[in-house]
Amino acid sequence: MTETLTNWGPYIALAITFAVTYGWRALGVALSGRIRTDSPIFEWVTCVAYALLAGLIARMIVLPLGSLAETPMIDRLSAALLALAVFLLTRKNLFLGVFSGFACLVLLTWGRAGFAFG
Repeated sequence: MTETLTNWGPYIALAITFAVTYGWRALGVALSGRIRTDSPIFEWVTCVAYALLAGLIARMIVLPLGSLAETPMIDRLSAALLALAVFLLTRKNLFLGVFSGFACLVLLTWGRAGFAFG
């Protein structure tokens, strides 16, 4: 009997995970038409979400982890400022802003590596 349950364990866990995940999604879809998005609670949630995002971005710049920690702070700040400037100058085009920040950080990193080894 226990061998049968052991064999079915991963499938049961997968089914429970599926039910919980898609159950909440279904509830969200069912209630989405009845919720006022201009209510004070939604304004507060929006402010908290933006604050969390700003905090995470600041943490990535000031206290990075992994490979990003090996880059100089000035490179991270330059890439972030360029990304913000491009984002604002291109009428809030997220793709161009993120791509320009990424390209700036890569070019600065490659440039420092080229000068260090060249």
